[in-house]
Amino acid sequence: MKNSSKLGLFDLTIIVISLVIGMGIFKTPAGIAAKSGTETIFYSAWILGGLIALLGAFIFAEIGTRLPVVGAYYKVFSFAYHPSIGFTINILILISNAASLAVVALIGAEYCSDLLFGKQMGQVFNVTLAATAVAIFFVVNLMGLRTSSRAQNVLMIIKIALVLILISAVFSGTVVEPHGYTDDPMRTFDGNNAALLLIVSLVAVSFTYGGYQQTINFGGEVKDPRITQRAILIGIVIIISLYLAVNYSYVNVIGYEKMKNATSIGALLFEAWFGKIGGKLFDFAMFISVLGYVNILLMSNPRVMYAMAADGVLPKIFTYQHPKTDALVPGLVAFSAVTVIVTFFGKGVDNILGFSIFLDSLGFITAALALIILRRRHFNNHLVKGKLSRFMAIFCLLFIGAYIVVASAVVIDNWRAALSGVGLLVLFAVVYFLFFHNKNGSKNDIAEQTAA
Repeated sequence: MKNSSKLGLFDLTIIVISLVIGMGIFKTPAGIAAKSGTETIFYSAWILGGLIALLGAFIFAEIGTRLPVVGAYYKVFSFAYHPSIGFTINILILISNAASLAVVALIGAEYCSDLLFGKQMGQVFNVTLAATAVAIFFVVNLMGLRTSSRAQNVLMIIKIALVLILISAVFSGTVVEPHGYTDDPMRTFDGNNAALLLIVSLVAVSFTYGGYQQTINFGGEVKDPRITQRAILIGIVIIISLYLAVNYSYVNVIGYEKMKNATSIGALLFEAWFGKIGGKLFDFAMFISVLGYVNILLMSNPRVMYAMAADGVLPKIFTYQHPKTDALVPGLVAFSAVTVIVTFFGKGVDNILGFSIFLDSLGFITAALALIILRRRHFNNHLVKGKLSRFMAIFCLLFIGAYIVVASAVVIDNWRAALSGVGLLVLFAVVYFLFFHNKNGSKNDIAEQTAA
């Protein structure tokens, strides 16, 4: 890839923000308020979640610097442990991402229906529009990383502007009443369960902060390996700032008690400024969020498939790149096709994604341990600089401890989801040893790629 086609600091920072800020911040704070019991615990969960994400930013920034290769989220597990670990974790992520992308695209079609027609247009319209959105960004990504990155920059600038409107609602001087509520269970503070409420709230908060770890998949396509480090750190700081500010606005414009399990809380903040037309602006914000999510997943996931194919744990065809655009055509075709197919199953697909938080926790724990292994091997030490690097072992241990707590909370709250995640990990480990065990490439290719 020509250096002029590679990603700069701004491009990669936008990718970090895109991987984290999706539709969640427009909706999940209402559910977290219902779980937290008190306003203090609510804010504490968001602050603690931000600090954990910041630890993760330091960890993945160093992983991305030490492994500046395409598909590094697979490579770090393959190189530090064994290709079977990288295969099982990443194949589940690929399946989960395709399913979640299909579901999110369908939800986006619903918001577009309301935006354009003021009512829902039915399943045929939603499926057609969702598939069209995937097809459009499939073509965008076929044009190469530079084009898809520029498209993502535009979408995210619009989304960040919309988030800033949410934040600014605190200055509107109005209090907005919710239009409706879900019937999800609520937890109350009894004077002795503060720790439990904080941990339960932290599960959803951690999921809302997640996604930035996939940034390292672009490590081989940045102008300088140190850009990855700076972009992840800058991106996470921006995200934490936006999330805390948005939640402050929710609490002050809606009210902590009233926002518990309230529906469309993002729309309420738009209404604080724009009245009834605020609902339409919210529909637009959600549709832009969906388009950004479609594009970033089509950018990221084929790179994981490329790395897995290079290691021999997926068919070699996934290493093919278009000679002019460097687009990863086979991976892009496969991931897009699976997503479009899943859209025909509708929202029911969302039911299989309950184990994703548990799997993310296992991935975070395993990645932090992998960084400790890379450091003990002194792998690419010359690329890592900075005074904070000396504290990285402590950061890793704190991060691992935090996600052990999150994973344990998932087991307590929904043991079936955790069991499903473990079961699928075992299943794909068996698949690896049956079909790919003797086909993976040498670990030496990591050294060759990072030296290139």
